[in-house]
Amino acid sequence: MVERQNKPSAIPVSPVVPTPQVSISDDNSRVIATLPSGGRIEVLLHGATILSWKSTDGSENLFLSDKALLDGSKPVRGGIPVVFPNFGPPNRQHATGKNSQHGFARTTRWEYLGKSSSESSSLPQSHGDASVKLDFGLSSSMLSEDDRAKWPYPFGITYSITLSNEQLETSFAVRNTGYEAWEFQVLFHSYLRVDDISKVAVQGLEDTGYVDKIINGRKYPSGGAIVFTGETDRVYAQALKQPVTVMEGGDGRYEITRDMLSDVVVWNPWEEKAQSIADFGPDDGYKSMVCVEAGSVNGWLNLEGGDTWEGGQRIRVL
Repeated sequence: MVERQNKPSAIPVSPVVPTPQVSISDDNSRVIATLPSGGRIEVLLHGATILSWKSTDGSENLFLSDKALLDGSKPVRGGIPVVFPNFGPPNRQHATGKNSQHGFARTTRWEYLGKSSSESSSLPQSHGDASVKLDFGLSSSMLSEDDRAKWPYPFGITYSITLSNEQLETSFAVRNTGYEAWEFQVLFHSYLRVDDISKVAVQGLEDTGYVDKIINGRKYPSGGAIVFTGETDRVYAQALKQPVTVMEGGDGRYEITRDMLSDVVVWNPWEEKAQSIADFGPDDGYKSMVCVEAGSVNGWLNLEGGDTWEGGQRIRVL
């Protein structure tokens, strides 16, 4: 057989690049996304609440009460619930005055709109696609008749959750789909998991005054880093410095960067309050969590008819 001098080379076969995997639970209650690198999130459609966020090594970054009810009967205690259109007990003099505490977004079933993923890296040792974004939707037509009667304003929200290696982003796009302006508040109620609350310090708010909700809403000027020796419930308004960092044992644990969210709430129930909360568990679970909540809750955001407001946060594991 005669060998050809200009024998064509074989066509290279592109390697199969792993991509993020997204699935829906059998009971259609949860959306789970996993990165090729091992990062994972689980979102409950009830309240669009992030129940779990795991790093590439499988370690959990969020605290979820072992008594949390996940059947839609009440808001989830832990993870990252979303607060809209009012924060805390409603102001009876405001248009949200008939709403329940923290509003209806965390108690209503959201719609899963779909996913998108980023381009994969061409660098050696790439784990494939670097991130995956899940979109969820809520509109006024999806509310219960009772909630629509209490807050009768037309709206639509797209909630985007983006998971990448050691990083989680949550963002809201709130649309006023009517003609009349209305006001709202918004917050991501993040329960961050720690090993020992007594070794935790929250830095980055030293130049910001705060309202202490434990001491009758008394206002305090700026202070040092926040450490925990008892029940803590503070609202830091107009916290312009970025980022806010959660330290533990002198080392960085989490870094929170905010976009269009000027306020930060810091909360830990401590022993007595934790034991008084029916769906908080275990009783000493307060030792393993700290809430550092990015939001806009000091006053009200005004949204004109047809306009959209966008804001969000990024939490990075250090």
